[in-house]
Formats: sequence, C-alpha cells, structure tokens
Amino acid sequence: MTPSSSAPTSSPSTASVAATPTGGPRRFGSLGPVGLVLAGGVSVQFGAALAVTLMPRAGALGVVTLRLLVAALVLLVVCRPRLRGHSRTDWGTVVAFGLTLAAMNGLFYQAVDRISLGAAVTLEFLGPLALSVLASRRAVNTVWAALALAGVFLLGGGDFGDLDPAGVAFALGAGAMWASYIVFSARTGRRFPQADGLALAMAIGALAFLPLGIAESGTRLLDPVTVGLGAAVALMSSVLPYTLELLALRNLPASAFAILMSLEPAMAALAGFLILDQTLSALQALAVALVIAASMGAVRTQVGRGRASTP
Repeated sequence: MTPSSSAPTSSPSTASVAATPTGGPRRFGSLGPVGLVLAGGVSVQFGAALAVTLMPRAGALGVVTLRLLVAALVLLVVCRPRLRGHSRTDWGTVVAFGLTLAAMNGLFYQAVDRISLGAAVTLEFLGPLALSVLASRRAVNTVWAALALAGVFLLGGGDFGDLDPAGVAFALGAGAMWASYIVFSARTGRRFPQADGLALAMAIGALAFLPLGIAESGTRLLDPVTVGLGAAVALMSSVLPYTLELLALRNLPASAFAILMSLEPAMAALAGFLILDQTLSALQALAVALVIAASMGAVRTQVGRGRASTP
C-alpha cells in the first residue's frame, strides 16, 4: 500500500487534514500541490518495488512488519498522540482502523510476492473504485464499472491463466481492505485531532502484525541490512507520501487529489519496470489504462453530483 498507500476519495491524510494547521515547509510546498501528490505516488510505488527486492531476505510478512514498526515509531515521535480523554467508541474505531491497515498491507505484500507490481496495484485499486461507484449511485457508474471489469479481464489475459491465482486473490483482498481503510480513516479523523489517530492506528497495526513477522522471519528481522532496507521501505511507502499528501491537500481539492491518485497503477507499472524488470504486455498495459480511466470517470461523476446538489 499500496498501500499508502489512498483511494479515489480518501487517503491517510485526508481524514485529518481539516484539523491540521496551515503552513508547512516551503521546500515541499514549492513543488505545488499537484507535484506533491505525484511525488507521493511515485514514492509509494518505488517503495513497494524496493519491498519486493527485500522479500528474499525477510519474507513478505517480515517486510510488512518492518514497514509498520518503523512507520509507527516515526509517527508516534512526530505526532505524540494523547492517550487519555478518548471514549470507548474512539478506541474501537482506531483499533479497527489499525487492524484494517495491517491487513491491507499484509495482503498486498503477499500479492506482489506472486504477481507483478503493476497487476497487483491495478487489482487492488478495484476496492476503492467499487466504493466510489457504490457511493455515487448513478446509472452512469455502470459504465465505469464495466470499463474496470474489462480492464481486469484483459489484465488476466482473458482467463487469468497468466497470473498466479493466489496473487490475484491476495490483491483483491487488499482492495477490499483498502475500501474499508477509507471508511475507518474518515471515522478516525473525525474522532482524533490532526494525525493522532493515524499514529495510534499504525502502532496498533504494527503490534498486531509483529507475531506474524516473527513467525515467518525470526532473527532475520534483526539483521542490520534488513532493518535498514525495511526502514527505507517505511519512509518511502508511508511516512514521506503521507506527509506530501497532507501538505498537498491544504491547497488541492479532494476531487483533484482523487483523480491524481487514479494514476497509481501506472506508477506501479513504471516502478516494476525500472526496478524489478517487470514488463506488461500490450493487453495488460491497455488493462491498466482502462482501470485508470474508470477510476477517473467515477470520481468526476461523483464530483459532478456533489456540485449539482449544492445550492
């Protein structure tokens, strides 16, 4: 995560952006909000490509464990969230958010361990795309859904014979968790100030995933090189993109942000090609383009509906 990795309608930072003070480092802001979002997307996907190269050393679950632990430590130090004064419902929401975050990352890394990065992100993107289509409830969204399904059909070569079935299942599961992540991210953002909820959720997800990482990787998680590469994955896939998105969303409409995020499958395919030497066939490249087009269309439809209903 992807995830970030975020979705056609939300991101780890969108839930808390309203409560975040304006301003921010000029060195990031000078890139412009669009540049910040694109830089964050590139960072996420190249971080995922780096994670694939780390998997032979630490295993897929071990890489997820290192990513979550390092990201949690950085966010806890930076945000210093307050632990007291929250209701039982607040804690229930942030725990659900943390577990969803861990599941999303775990399933996605299992997917990229079996199929190409571009294919995994494209399949994963169906989760937030489906959420966007269902939330809009307009007839035109059947067109976007059909376009996305056509893309998925082409991605699998017509029968998914070219893709590992387990990898496809893991990617689709990650997409379902991504859609859930959007919902819980928004709820957590309403209950916790700034990025406190994200920091707590990341810590909960890291603790929940730690036994799985230890069971698969054991002492390999203590290797200095592995720890260093895992920290790089965490910074590239979580800390840096969340920060860039947070700064961008202070001046960028959520609709424009969502459309830019729709480019992530293409960014993933580029990262897979440059770092992992993973190439897509002409049909698979067309499939990625169809899913991107469907996502952009669904977002624009939802934005248009919102404008029409505004007095």
